[in-house]
Amino acid sequence: MLQGKRALVTGAASGIGRATAIRFAAEGAIVTIGDRNEAGLHETAAMMAAPPRIQPFDALDIASCRRLVDAAATDGLDVVCNISGVLSWGRSENYALDDFAMVMQVNTISVFAIIQAALPHLIASGGNVVNTASAAGLVGIPYTVAYAASKHAVVGITKSLAIEYAATGVRFNAIAPGQVNTPMTHASAFPKGIDMDLLMRAAPKLRDGSCEPSDVADLFAFLASDQAKKITGSIVSIDGGQVAG
Repeated sequence: MLQGKRALVTGAASGIGRATAIRFAAEGAIVTIGDRNEAGLHETAAMMAAPPRIQPFDALDIASCRRLVDAAATDGLDVVCNISGVLSWGRSENYALDDFAMVMQVNTISVFAIIQAALPHLIASGGNVVNTASAAGLVGIPYTVAYAASKHAVVGITKSLAIEYAATGVRFNAIAPGQVNTPMTHASAFPKGIDMDLLMRAAPKLRDGSCEPSDVADLFAFLASDQAKKITGSIVSIDGGQVAG
């Protein structure tokens, strides 16, 4: 599906980003992988069917985001998969504003910075962007106010750009995963004293509803491919029924 496509995958040192980079390489894409964890990028590269271009970057640094795109677009660019992100739990009455700003910078502002830098290349190639939203970008989830705000913003970015650039042929879509078995989710501890019944209202409904990173990577591969050439402005849930009702 992706033979010869020149793709940038962020967050590729682990989790969904790693699985997506592996899947794209298996499909014949020419992949650039980015993450702040350089050692993790090299581990991912060793798992890929073809050697990627490795470009460490810091999502907190706009100049670093732009350098990542410059490296990925050396020979042109067809696909951008924005997967880098952070998850932060906390009770809202004492959630640190510095933490809120950090989550927005990584999950939202860096996403737009990468897209903005990539746009000339994507317009030239008729390419596409697949962003990472979340179930928390579609409904409210308690104790994740910064994360939910950042992912709602990714939904807005995706839909707005899909309309603005439709006439150029560039497509913009986003995936909204629910619970995924990744190092990020396992490392994010719930705050003390929370209402677990309230929180678990947002749990997956499907039996064995948690996803593996490879499940989400399958969806990235489809949306990035020409099989999805008529899909733009869509937010595609993969959440075991988490936000169905």
